[in-house]
Amino acid sequence: MANLPPLSLYIHIPWCVQKCPYCDFNSHALKGEVPHDDYVRHLLNDLAADVPLAQGREVKTLFIGGGTPSLLSSEAMQTLLDGVRALLPVAADAEITMEANPGTVEADRFVGYQRAGINRISIGVQSFSEQKLKRLGRIHDANEAKRAANLASGLGLRSFNLDLMHGLPDQTLEEALDDLRQAIALNPPHLSWYQLTIEPNTLFGSRPPTLPDDDDLWDIFEQGDKLLVAAGYQQYETSAYAKPGYQCQHNLNYWRFGDYLGIGCGAHGKITFADGRILRTEKTKHPRGYMTGKYLDRQHDVADRDKPFEFFMNRFRLLEAAPRSAFTLYTGLNEQVIREQLNQAIAKGYLHESDTEWQITDHGKLFLNSLLELFLAE
Repeated sequence: MANLPPLSLYIHIPWCVQKCPYCDFNSHALKGEVPHDDYVRHLLNDLAADVPLAQGREVKTLFIGGGTPSLLSSEAMQTLLDGVRALLPVAADAEITMEANPGTVEADRFVGYQRAGINRISIGVQSFSEQKLKRLGRIHDANEAKRAANLASGLGLRSFNLDLMHGLPDQTLEEALDDLRQAIALNPPHLSWYQLTIEPNTLFGSRPPTLPDDDDLWDIFEQGDKLLVAAGYQQYETSAYAKPGYQCQHNLNYWRFGDYLGIGCGAHGKITFADGRILRTEKTKHPRGYMTGKYLDRQHDVADRDKPFEFFMNRFRLLEAAPRSAFTLYTGLNEQVIREQLNQAIAKGYLHESDTEWQITDHGKLFLNSLLELFLAE
């Protein structure tokens, strides 16, 4: 077990009150009531089938995402987390995160979620501008977002995160910085600050809004980054900032190429075995199909030729150095298989290499796609 990566658990709750026009996640607009008890029963059956994949490992972090997990009742959340603990060993100090919508009803449930074992809440604020929230199809307003953040702060949770977007339709530099200042004023230990991108198969994809141009986006990022650093936040990933000691451990495990079980509609999993085999799993996407009891949609082994790209695609999102030993430890491959690509990356100024680690350079961050393309299988 010593050479297997740490294990996390991701749980997907697929429903939203309404689908946002920019969202390409597996979420479904709610028609009627959430089938709380029924869905939790299916989640636990799904997990029971996956227990052998854990290979006796303890779950270090747990993340409940969506959709809108805060549509699930606190009683259903209690049943879910009790069921998880009955099936798998969960570390006593495990970080247990739940995504939440700032809407009033969900915020009132926070106390019940905490009692169930949630110790970190991620609140989807996106913007404090009423006009921008409407444009993004969000159903909450700025006051509800602030109330939810203050409530999370007052609960004495391990941490809480605010999700904030920039590069919104017709957004000016000052509007973007104003959003950021209001978020910082709420003093979250963690801030996810990411640029809106237009994804295919979304409403914005079929009718794209006017977004700030590249120069404006760069100004927003540069000045926003200065604001965050001045307020005591450290960037540790492409779009994640945290006060010292408050990085999201669940996401760090993803980016360090750790393992995770994924249960619920459309959830993905990645599991490593002692012989170096890496298995990827994908669960049935639509709630209707999933709740017939057919949980596993597909699975495949990651080919050795694809492992370097998958490893670096995750690792190079992080600003921290990557231990060279982790490549062999987590892929089962010798470093020599990527020596030529590494030499090219170093020659192009994308990477620094020391005896023990690789560090992505500022130049490498700017040309991340070009760096990753070096490791794509022919």
